[in-house]
Amino acid sequence: MEVTDVGNKEEGKVWHRKPTPGKGVLVTVVRTAQQAKTVRFLHVAFDTTGDSFLAGDHHGNIYVFDISRNRFRLVQKTGQACTALAFSLRRTTEFLVALADYTIKCFDKDTKQLVSWMRGHEGAVSSISVHSSGRYAITTSSDTAQLWDLDTFQRKRKLNIRQSVGIQRVFFLPLSNTILSCFSDDSIFAWESDTLFCKYQLPVPDCGPKISYKAFAVTRDGKRFVAGGRSNLLHLWCLDSKQLLRVIQMPTQVRTVRQLEFLPDSFDGGASQTLGVLSQDGVMRFINIHTCKLLFHMGSHDDAITGVAVSPNGRHVVAIMDNGSINIYSVQSLTQELNKPPPSQVAVVSGGDANQDLSNLKVKVRSEVVKRPVMGSGRRQVKILRPPAVCTTDDKENELPAGLNKKRLVALLKAFGEYPAKYRMFVWRSLLCLPENHAAYSSLTDKGLHSAYLTLHDKYPIKSHKLQRGLQRVLSALAHWAAIFGEVEYLPLVAFPFVKLFQNNPMLCFEVVATVIVNWCQHWFEFFPNPPLNILSLAENVLAHHDKELLQHLVDCGITSQLYVWPLLETLFSEVLTRDEWLRLFDNIFSNHPSFLIMACVAYITCCREPLLLCSQKQDFEYFFHHRNNLDVAAMIKEAYRLLSSTPADIHPRTILSDFTPLTTGQYPVFNHYPEFIVEYQSREREKIRLQEMEYLRERQEVSAHRADFVRRQAEEDAYFTQQELLQRAEDQRRNILAQEEEKLTQQRAKLAAMKRELKVKELQLLDAARRRFLKHQQDLRASQVQRLDQEISRKMDLRERETAAAVQDLEVRQMELEAQRRRLEQHLLKEQERMGWEVEEEIEMRMRKADREEESYSELLHSTEANMQILEESLAEACQLGLESDWQREVAERLQQVDAEQERKRERLAELHRKTLAEEDRLADTMRDVTGRKWDEVMSSRAQLQEQQQAWSSADADGQRHTRMRSPGLIRGLPHRPSATSAAHVGTNGAGPAIKPNTATTPRQAGTNMVCLNSSSPSESTSTNFSLDRGRAQLDSSERELLKEIRELRQKLAARAREGSSASSQSVRTLSSVSQ
Repeated sequence: MEVTDVGNKEEGKVWHRKPTPGKGVLVTVVRTAQQAKTVRFLHVAFDTTGDSFLAGDHHGNIYVFDISRNRFRLVQKTGQACTALAFSLRRTTEFLVALADYTIKCFDKDTKQLVSWMRGHEGAVSSISVHSSGRYAITTSSDTAQLWDLDTFQRKRKLNIRQSVGIQRVFFLPLSNTILSCFSDDSIFAWESDTLFCKYQLPVPDCGPKISYKAFAVTRDGKRFVAGGRSNLLHLWCLDSKQLLRVIQMPTQVRTVRQLEFLPDSFDGGASQTLGVLSQDGVMRFINIHTCKLLFHMGSHDDAITGVAVSPNGRHVVAIMDNGSINIYSVQSLTQELNKPPPSQVAVVSGGDANQDLSNLKVKVRSEVVKRPVMGSGRRQVKILRPPAVCTTDDKENELPAGLNKKRLVALLKAFGEYPAKYRMFVWRSLLCLPENHAAYSSLTDKGLHSAYLTLHDKYPIKSHKLQRGLQRVLSALAHWAAIFGEVEYLPLVAFPFVKLFQNNPMLCFEVVATVIVNWCQHWFEFFPNPPLNILSLAENVLAHHDKELLQHLVDCGITSQLYVWPLLETLFSEVLTRDEWLRLFDNIFSNHPSFLIMACVAYITCCREPLLLCSQKQDFEYFFHHRNNLDVAAMIKEAYRLLSSTPADIHPRTILSDFTPLTTGQYPVFNHYPEFIVEYQSREREKIRLQEMEYLRERQEVSAHRADFVRRQAEEDAYFTQQELLQRAEDQRRNILAQEEEKLTQQRAKLAAMKRELKVKELQLLDAARRRFLKHQQDLRASQVQRLDQEISRKMDLRERETAAAVQDLEVRQMELEAQRRRLEQHLLKEQERMGWEVEEEIEMRMRKADREEESYSELLHSTEANMQILEESLAEACQLGLESDWQREVAERLQQVDAEQERKRERLAELHRKTLAEEDRLADTMRDVTGRKWDEVMSSRAQLQEQQQAWSSADADGQRHTRMRSPGLIRGLPHRPSATSAAHVGTNGAGPAIKPNTATTPRQAGTNMVCLNSSSPSESTSTNFSLDRGRAQLDSSERELLKEIRELRQKLAARAREGSSASSQSVRTLSSVSQ
């Protein structure tokens, strides 16, 4: 037994020396890591072909072992131990792995890439079951089972159960859409996978000990189901009848069943009879479920088995041993003792003497014919068995080369459904009576490839070059044997299955194909190049006899026999059947009359009756007869035998087709069952085409010579242009280098510009800070200036008030002096008082009008100043609203300077007006003094006249008093009392009577007042003028205070707006700095 250590290899050979056929164990695979530590293999799983299997170890490494190619390969490293494997997906390169973290991953073994990652289990996944189509999968853990769609890798359904009931296993039944679920309470349910409808529940025997099912197995045809557990009893059910068939008791050494596996057989049609039972002692015992006999076993107590996987083709068994290694068993070697033929029951009698007549004859004696000698009287009678002198016709027909009998072969075929795969080719050679004409075949192959099949690979590309060449040789030999085979387009489809079977013996392949054409393709070529209408009509007649409804449906759909019979015949069923199914079918075809092929076509159609009745489109029928369908081949073959035996003779194909005729020995027979003129015409056309091709090749050769010359010149030009391109490329490269340097320089400049911009921003920030400090300083300076102005104004106001008080005191002193003077001069002014009063009134009215005009001009000036101030405030507000410009402070300062200048000009104008008023007052005083001097003279000269005109003056005084009261009663105090004063003076001068004296004595204050008012014109005028100027000065002071107050408020507003503008500018500078950064 050879041992292969995988180690840390990525790939290698499974065995280095071909295993001995007699041994059961082909090879043992182990994996040792560092320090010679063995890494245990945990799970194995076969693919659908049975030639490769997956194996996962404890470290999470997944290997693919290809037994047919003797190769292994590491396809994935998951990093964690696997709990289940599945390798029978629809995409044959993908496989599923259940890991210890409760997830299922799908990998591709060729690309080693992760395809998908499925999550949803909360416990370890114990098994993965894949549907026969490879599209769906069921993963099972102890608490739940989940159905997955392997096209989208999405979860479709989830099976939840109570915590008290656990799940043992959930899996698909083969060849059906049924899901079988087995629970820990020994209940078994069947569900429809599409609708999850419960179909049935299997009965479990109530009597007897509880088994506690742990292991389950189903046959390949899905009809038998067996379960075992903690007992040596096995329960076998029939899933068709849903009944328990029998209870099988294993030997006493078996106490617990760990695993159950059916062993497939090529001759059982999926109804496996051999069951492998792995028990707790590590031994797997194979029994026959019908006879309940122990056939053979694997493993032992010392070399125990923990898990087993059986290949779908039944050729190999892979066992995981207790020490962590893998043993690969050959089923053929294990069953070698069972497959031995029984001991010979034929006795051969040969003569010992060459002179005897029967010396060269062998006689077969059946063991059942035993005749005892008849005892005679005194003489011994011996019956000599002689062979019959003449053989019957049936025996001649049944006798085959190599000592085989066709009758027995047919009986064997009907019993098992097919011939043994190991002897199939040998049986076919005997059934077809192949002559093996080596010389004749060599003469055909020596002619080389036929011109019709030189470009076969273009029309029929085959991946294997060996098969391509073999098919080309066989078809060429057939074309050289008969000319028509160079024209038949479907001949490669007929020959390819046989080429694939006999690829190591082309001569046998040629003779098999030729035999098939001569016998089973009779009358096929009579309507060439059209399909054989006569053969198709035979099949249509048989179908019409046995299934008129189906034929009527085909006719209603416009489907002819060229569409439902001819695709099966021209491909010999190779498109609609698998390899094993095709071999089983041709085992029966070669064992029967050539008409069996037509019956097989009709049987295929009738067995597919239901899906065909559902089809209505021509495309559906074409697809159906050119692709594989879900069909039971055994049922089809059985139906073909029924049709062969029950078809009436008048429509039976046997009446048209000849019996089997083998090829002749030495030379192959002449084949001319075809319209020769069509074939010859096509041959001539092909020869004509060949000559045209030769002419074309000659011209092409000349063109090639010219082209070679042209190519040489073109090469020289290309070399020149290549050199120029190299120079240009070098120049471009230098330009690119320069461009890159320029780009680097540009980037450095950009960095420098960014640094400059950053420095500029910092400088702007510093300037902004300095500007804010300067503005603060200016604001402080302005505030101090305003404070100083306020102090100066207050000081001037105090000074003005003191000057006003002093002037008032001077005026009072002046008034006292004038009153004293009046008292001295009032006696001299009595005569001129009325005239002087009128003149004084006129002068006062003139001065008052002038003063009013000046006051109006002054008020207009004040109004204009207020308007200018309002306009200034609006312009400043507008400047502040527009304002983030850099020169707003300068404009405000200029406006302030203009306001200060305007105020200074107003002050100067007021001062000028004040000076003019004072000068006018001085001029008026001088004028009044001059007038007073002249008047004194006039008074002294006209005193006498005054005395004479006393009466006239008295009446005039009364009129003047009334007139003055009406004109200006509040401007000149004392003028209304002038008649009283005059009368008083008149009384005092003339010494009036006592009637007047009481009035003067009772009102001394009034007399004093009248005396003041009756003073000379100069003092009276000066007093009135001084009172008017004092009132105007007070108004100016009050207006000046209001103006200063408004200026103060305006400056406060300007300062507040300046602070807001500085904050806004600083914010803009910060924004600019952030943008530049």
